[in-house]
Amino acid sequence: MTAGAIAANFDTARPTVSKHLQILTECELLKQVQTGREIHYHINANKMKEVADFIEPFRQMWDDRFNKIENIMKKYKSK
Repeated sequence: MTAGAIAANFDTARPTVSKHLQILTECELLKQVQTGREIHYHINANKMKEVADFIEPFRQMWDDRFNKIENIMKKYKSK
């Protein structure tokens, strides 16, 4: 998608979206392909998987913590 097409999906200024696209491109989460005057952005699935794999242990840790809190709250509510 082009920056304009992406920006059309958000309630924010196009320069803000462009800045985010620039950061995501620098982090290699997006790839840029220039076709004439237009730049199309594509998701870099391999890099996204790398980030997801890095985050997974932390997600599991927080899920476990929230589950423990939920169990404590259920016990507290039943009293």
